[in-house]
Amino acid sequence: MNQTLTKRRKLKLESDSGWGYAFIAVALIAFSLFTAYPVINAFMISLQEYRPLGSTYVGLENFVNTFSDELFWKALKNTLVYTLLTVPFNIFLSFLIAILIIPFKKRTQTIFKAVYYLPAVASGVALAVVWLWIFDPLKSGIANQVVGFFGIDNQNWLGSSATAMFSLVLMSWLSSHGTAIIIYLAALLGIDNSYYEAAEIDGATFLQKLWFIVVPFLKPTTLFLLVTGVIGSFQVFQNAYLMTGGGPDHATTMVGLLIFNNAFTYFEFGEAAAQSLLLAAIIAFIAYLQFKFLGKEIEY
Repeated sequence: MNQTLTKRRKLKLESDSGWGYAFIAVALIAFSLFTAYPVINAFMISLQEYRPLGSTYVGLENFVNTFSDELFWKALKNTLVYTLLTVPFNIFLSFLIAILIIPFKKRTQTIFKAVYYLPAVASGVALAVVWLWIFDPLKSGIANQVVGFFGIDNQNWLGSSATAMFSLVLMSWLSSHGTAIIIYLAALLGIDNSYYEAAEIDGATFLQKLWFIVVPFLKPTTLFLLVTGVIGSFQVFQNAYLMTGGGPDHATTMVGLLIFNNAFTYFEFGEAAAQSLLLAAIIAFIAYLQFKFLGKEIEY
């Protein structure tokens, strides 16, 4: 009797497992084709002097060349500076805007969300064209009109090493908040009103409710936006490619743009693959540090 029940349970478990694998089969196939295979292939290419009609195995030479390449370190520094200047400020600004939107009625909130999210669905090329017009070095450029109001001479925003990086950072500050605002609004709406009511009974001010209720409840959301923001900024390519091409004097060359140029301009596919793997390792290490030091007091 017991053996029969055991066999039935085993068959049921195997049947359930089979259905489970069947449901995730599409996701597994997609992951294998578009994630696992490219990573493995990139590793194989990184060990070769890759040529379409015949490759030569060179071992770790591409990695050695990367570590001795001054441009790689400069690109890594540029990427780090860009990340430090954009990610924290963008998260803070998104949080501030979400706090300002939350008191409105639902319909008004929807209008604000649509307005702020619109740049996220717009073409990156179209946005770059708009910003190229804003940063026009002539007096007719909007940025030069603004600084001219304060008596500052025309600036060659994208053509000068002193202002090119700041121009890309400013572009990020003013156009990269839609997704974060929507996520913050969803998290704010998930906080139970009883916490605010209890705080009001105790005589808490707006800033006290913000600091002792809102900020702690939004820690998981903030950590998520911080991790994804750092990953996105370390992979930044489009803005640098379209706005400055990495110049002037490589002042805005990011690691992603460097990898692209090595692969599709200089056809150094092996070195580009090695640099892409190093970039992935750097991003993974930074994400690990963020979870380790910022995720200690977070409850999910």
